[in-house]
Amino acid sequence: MGNNILVINSSPRKGGNSETLCDRLIEGAQANGATCVKVSLREKKINCCIACDLCRSNPWTCSIDDDMPEIWEKMKEADVIVLSTPSYFFSVSAQLKMTIDRFRPVYKSMPGKKFAFIATVSGDEPELLEKTFGAMNGLLDCFPDASEEGRVYGNSAWLPGDSRNTKAYEEAYELGKRLASI
Repeated sequence: MGNNILVINSSPRKGGNSETLCDRLIEGAQANGATCVKVSLREKKINCCIACDLCRSNPWTCSIDDDMPEIWEKMKEADVIVLSTPSYFFSVSAQLKMTIDRFRPVYKSMPGKKFAFIATVSGDEPELLEKTFGAMNGLLDCFPDASEEGRVYGNSAWLPGDSRNTKAYEEAYELGKRLASI
């Protein structure tokens, strides 16, 4: 039996390049026996952390009433968490940043999580994504004993569907296959 994989898609654009690569990763993972759940943040009600500090004294609690508890539960169940984002001004999407900030109530109670990252950008140079991946790499320093298991550089993708014509499309499939059994 394969791993449980949670794919968090932060693209605000349905069918965009980040989501296309998420779906391709899922195809590869499922082909290798994984169970996959995709959460598209554009479909969720997620508010900004307000720094009330309730979660510091009460882990797994938050004063904000939104969809984050559902995402936390999926994270807890997952063997692997995949974060996917378009690159906006060399960083993650606002949707992903807001979600990452809301991991605060739960991250310490999820040791050993495995992560993988997908990022897309319209430019040709993969180096354009290094700062975007850097924003996601910070998670590895916060979650106890977390590890990065791979990343997909989705460069040269501007219009919806462009990523199907890049090497990232097959790289996402292969990463999904590998994540299914790590």
